[in-house]
Amino acid sequence: MKILRFTLFLLAFGITFGCGGEKQKKEEKEEIKIGSNKEKSSEESNAVSIGLSGNDLMKFDKSEIKVKSGQEVTLTLRHIGKMDIKVMGHNFVLLKPGVSITEFSVKASDAGETSDWIPEDGKDVIVHTKMIGGGQSTSVTFMAPEVGTYDFICSFPGHSALMKGKFIVE
Repeated sequence: MKILRFTLFLLAFGITFGCGGEKQKKEEKEEIKIGSNKEKSSEESNAVSIGLSGNDLMKFDKSEIKVKSGQEVTLTLRHIGKMDIKVMGHNFVLLKPGVSITEFSVKASDAGETSDWIPEDGKDVIVHTKMIGGGQSTSVTFMAPEVGTYDFICSFPGHSALMKGKFIVE
């Protein structure tokens, strides 16, 4: 009788916990899919969509982005962390050639929160997204500049040392 009870218990336990497992795995796969942000291009429309993620560890998921000169670029930035915009805000800022990341970061800090940490004159910036907090996303569409290698950063104070990369236009 004890063996029968034990067998029924194991069977019930297996069914109970075995049934919910696939749904959980499916959700995990969806999260990974969202965070992967693969580049998608369409030759017909000469447009490219790029996904870029930032997290609570002050890191972008890409350190290099490649596009073609004159291509229409739609960049979607996702903050996959949980921290608030006032503590761990992220944005994407594409700098003009020759702009010092360190000097720009100082100007961005001086510009303050009300300007999304972007200097008012905007002379050093090709394009930027708005500042976002954990769980948020934002997009910007622009024409890729001329052939060259450009720096991109997050301009939130202190982030540009880690959150930076190269935007390569071929």
